[in-house]
Amino acid sequence: MPQGTLFILSAPSGAGKTSLVAELLSRNTNIKASISHTTRPRRHGEENAVNYHFIDKAKFLKMIDEKIFLEHALVFGHYYGTFETWVIETLAQGVDVILEIDWQGAEQARAKFPNNKSIFILPPSIQALEDRLNSRGQDDPSVIAKRVSAARQEMAHYSEADYVIVNDDFKVALNNLESIIKKQHSSNVTSFDGALIKKLLS
Repeated sequence: MPQGTLFILSAPSGAGKTSLVAELLSRNTNIKASISHTTRPRRHGEENAVNYHFIDKAKFLKMIDEKIFLEHALVFGHYYGTFETWVIETLAQGVDVILEIDWQGAEQARAKFPNNKSIFILPPSIQALEDRLNSRGQDDPSVIAKRVSAARQEMAHYSEADYVIVNDDFKVALNNLESIIKKQHSSNVTSFDGALIKKLLS
């Protein structure tokens, strides 16, 4: 049985990666998303073992010591990690796996799984990112300000990915993502020059 492909999807908070992954999974049966473990408090509407595996800090640190995670990172004061055994077993079944993780975790995952395909999602602008964070209504203004500030640093890591998608139009971004997943390359992925990247990071 052919091995599945590991797709590593990274983006700053508010770039739309969660919505893209959710829609991608609804349209494709031979790909699964890893459900991360986290110490972050559960938000309204979230379900344990559906959105995340919610655990306390002591348990998370114990799992780090036991080398259970494929990758883990501290993001905005909370730990996030990917259960390595599940990823290995799922790939062995010939099923593709998508990791929705930050750039720190992506670095670790690429080191352990060199045959991965990594994708970075960018917002069309910093202002658009901030508008999306505000419209979600999940964080207070001070937290949003921190996320926007961190996003500039996170986006500087876009060049480490195999593919970059600017999520300006959701349907276009989804089609580009789906094309990458299905073909492992896509002539439809929007290309852009360094001037756009500099504008996004300025």
